[in-house]
Amino acid sequence: MADQSIPEARTPRTAPAQTEADPAGEGISRRRLLGTAGATGLVLGTAGAAVGYAASPTEAAAPLTSLGADRAMFHGKHQPGITDGLQARGHLVAFDLAAGAGRKEAAALLRRWSETARRLMAGEPSTHDDTDVARDAGPSSLTITFGFGHSFFGRTGLEKQRPTALDPLPEFSSDHLDKKRSNGDLWVQIGANDALVAFHALRAIQKDAGSAARVRWQMNGFNRSPGATAHPMTARNLMGQIDGTRNPKPSEPDFDQRIFVPEKGAPAWMENGSYAVVRRIRMLLDDWEKLSVKAQEDVIGRRKSDGAALSGGTETTAMDLEKTDAKGNLVVPINAHARITRPDQNGGAAMLRRPFSFHDGIDPDGVPDAGLLFICWQADPLRGFVPVQRKLDRGDALSQFIRHESSGLFAVPGGAAEGQYVGQKLLEG
Repeated sequence: MADQSIPEARTPRTAPAQTEADPAGEGISRRRLLGTAGATGLVLGTAGAAVGYAASPTEAAAPLTSLGADRAMFHGKHQPGITDGLQARGHLVAFDLAAGAGRKEAAALLRRWSETARRLMAGEPSTHDDTDVARDAGPSSLTITFGFGHSFFGRTGLEKQRPTALDPLPEFSSDHLDKKRSNGDLWVQIGANDALVAFHALRAIQKDAGSAARVRWQMNGFNRSPGATAHPMTARNLMGQIDGTRNPKPSEPDFDQRIFVPEKGAPAWMENGSYAVVRRIRMLLDDWEKLSVKAQEDVIGRRKSDGAALSGGTETTAMDLEKTDAKGNLVVPINAHARITRPDQNGGAAMLRRPFSFHDGIDPDGVPDAGLLFICWQADPLRGFVPVQRKLDRGDALSQFIRHESSGLFAVPGGAAEGQYVGQKLLEG
């Protein structure tokens, strides 16, 4: 876990207003209702005008709250689920192509997945055999994101198109990786602000895989629900720490340069894409919770109450790395997590972290199986994740309270244009 973690709370992207009438002549169309939600600029706590697909065309549809009405767009320059605000629920799934499946089958699968993602993100039912799990809900800020693993290119005969940035990550001394829960040919990230909407998308994606691919691993996560705090704030992790103060912001002039592959980058099919490092990080909560608050703060380098640096100020006040106390000791310890992960301490290395917490019950030895589903985005992992993790590996005070248990690196191409599917430039280029 790094100090630069979670995107700021932002108003989710919404659909443009629609003006078309119901073609069946049965009142306001569902598409128009969704468009109205986008046009009103809804905020949390206000009544929206969007509607889920529970109501039949002849029924008067009850308005959704803005939580259900908020909609992210599938088509765009970048795939959804990267710069969108954190969602309350998430599923991460890796697939391996089935024996005998190759480039043709992969293209058909991505075409199916893209159409399903487009429909579900608009609050519509899936194309075939919809389960009705999300029947009463709107889009709920659903995002579905697709990526390719290192092994995908060999399975599809596309080795020459494999990016060098997708080379396997180096080994780290703190790794305790389960190979069965690492890597994969294909990766899907699902996030939504409603648990049933997220699960509905998960089932639709799994069903769409059909005989072309099988699930390799699946992980389920959560974050604080939008509106649970009096005002938008940086999220807390399961250690109780405010986590994400120094995350890069889209408003920064070099944000795109650090997070996304440039339009003329190599390979061409990755333009406007990004690379996702995915790590399941167990938090050793029983050990962590034995520490005093002061000891926890020294490990992190920030106050637990408000996320401010131990050198003073507020959460966003720049950390004073040279400040000492009356005894001449550094106020922010030399091995504090927040000090080690600073970009200016790592040659400018930066990554956009967008994680989910997880809790998968209690182990046989009685300790909680809980922690962070770490997801970070960068234009090149060799300049983002790798240098920071190497430095953490050499002396991070937090390392004795966490354990990296699985890992994956995925090439996530740019967004699909209208009428196209994700990865089309790779699979049909």
